[in-house]
Amino acid sequence: MMSPIRDRGRGFMIGRIFTVGGFTLLSRITGFARDIVLAAVLGAGPIADAFFVALRLPNHFRAIFAEGAFNAAFVPAYARIRQQGGIDPAKLFADRVFALLLAVQVALLAIAWMFTPSIIALLAPGFVQDGERFTLAVELTRITFPYLLLISLVTLYGGILNALGRFAAAAAAPILLNLSMITALALAFFFPTAGHAAAWGVLIAGCLEVILLVTDASRQGVLPAFRWPRLDLELKLFLKRFWPATIGSAETQIALFADTIIATFLAAGALSALYYADRLNQLPIGVIGIAVGTVLLPEMANRLAQGDLAGARQAQNRAIEFTLLLSIPCLVAFLLLPDLIMRALFARGAFTAVDAAAAAATLQAYAIGLLPFVLMRSAATTFLARGDTWTPVKALFFAVLVNVALKLLLYQSHAQVGLAFATSIGGWVNLVLLVWFAVRADLFTFDGEVARAAGRVVVAGLALAAALWFAEPVARALVAGRSLQDELALAMLIVVGAVVYGAMVLALFGRRRLAAFVARSQASLPPDASR
Repeated sequence: MMSPIRDRGRGFMIGRIFTVGGFTLLSRITGFARDIVLAAVLGAGPIADAFFVALRLPNHFRAIFAEGAFNAAFVPAYARIRQQGGIDPAKLFADRVFALLLAVQVALLAIAWMFTPSIIALLAPGFVQDGERFTLAVELTRITFPYLLLISLVTLYGGILNALGRFAAAAAAPILLNLSMITALALAFFFPTAGHAAAWGVLIAGCLEVILLVTDASRQGVLPAFRWPRLDLELKLFLKRFWPATIGSAETQIALFADTIIATFLAAGALSALYYADRLNQLPIGVIGIAVGTVLLPEMANRLAQGDLAGARQAQNRAIEFTLLLSIPCLVAFLLLPDLIMRALFARGAFTAVDAAAAAATLQAYAIGLLPFVLMRSAATTFLARGDTWTPVKALFFAVLVNVALKLLLYQSHAQVGLAFATSIGGWVNLVLLVWFAVRADLFTFDGEVARAAGRVVVAGLALAAALWFAEPVARALVAGRSLQDELALAMLIVVGAVVYGAMVLALFGRRRLAAFVARSQASLPPDASR
């Protein structure tokens, strides 16, 4: 193991995870506030379904061309060029990628605006027979689609800053989306419908996010300029790795497109149930899984560029331990308390108890796949940090096949719950294949500490499940007949769960072991990394 002095500033930094995870948590909290307002104002009817289609379309394309594929190819390349060549070659590379990204996104936006009705007919065919939802979905999509261009620029700026160890601005940017939508919905009476208000909130948020990231990148002197791309060796290598990552991201989005397409044939409200359940399920995926993966990718890429193979593997193992420790409470809560959670958070205004029950059943199905989804980013980093973007594509291909096949088999009998369950099974297939490919190539090994930590976390999770199982009827009885009884019962169970899980973790790990667990994941943080 490398000494603390030698590892200073280069080790796997739990502080950076807390930076990303903390801002992501704040984003999710404001996101819940946004969803509470959305549920109260839009409910789960035709306007809500049309808006969620309009919101999903730019987000689907963003995940294909921006966040997923771009970060996978750009961050390791930028980190390597900066490590080996210095600031100027890295700046030149970023400038050329910026010009290429901007040109592609402007062309895609023009095509989307011209052919919006055809796109909606293709991706939400169930709306074609429903004139109200179809017309509204077209109008709202034309408002929200420019968000794709804006968020693609945010992704580029964020990737550059992440490679420099600065994670705060990119992690905080989604907060602006939530605040912008809340403000727009509060002013919904100025718009034709509440759906129009929410759509304009999305577009304004994209502008604000660009301003935030441009400001931070400018302060660091790394803001890319428009420089017409030349197909030099580095840009060719970037594109060679970008396209496999794009295919992989597209495979993921195919499964999500399948959700959207199939749900449009289901009863009104199915899309809304999927949306609210997925929003809750994305809380641990974003706060824990994506936060850890965001930090781990440049960390492993930098270590590998310096020849520190053992350090890269150690960083990955510690990431897995940390992910499991934080994810188990969410898994237990989503499996045991989905109805209470949905009623407490969303059952008000236009969002009825029936809507909450449908979303709760969907959340329970999503929870089956929570663990693979929070671990997937850390597992894929094994390959991405080495510039291998094809192997994750192979694993994802088989996972998507299983996912879509199950959706087609289950949607008629189980509606949106079957769609969520298929997503979960696809997640397990993807994770198992990623680990198998990595172990077979001798790129990944579980050390003894991972197995021991995982066993202790599982025992703590079982104790948490038992405590919630017995405490729930008691909490319901104590608040029966009071106003906000669901909210009070959920708050009581959160306190009970936190105490029980915290006590079990402390008892099973012990103070010294827990301190050592944190110490293994923590190194000194550069002064500017958490700003």
